[in-house]
Amino acid sequence: MRDPHTVPRLVGAPEAPAEPGPLPRCPVCASAPERISWRQCPGRPVVLVFDPCGHRYASPTPPHLAVTPPPA
Repeated sequence: MRDPHTVPRLVGAPEAPAEPGPLPRCPVCASAPERISWRQCPGRPVVLVFDPCGHRYASPTPPHLAVTPPPA
């Protein structure tokens, strides 16, 4: 019997230039964040909040999440 639950296809992250930290920089002040929170309500854009600067950035698409190895 076939499993009724669909499994999303995993896709590799696109090649990007190396950054000093695992998180992208804040688009407002260009500082390196300690944490990025995101929230989305149905029918509304995704809102990214950069900590500790507190700047907010709205995006029409959800963020692309990628798993990276821990620093050596």
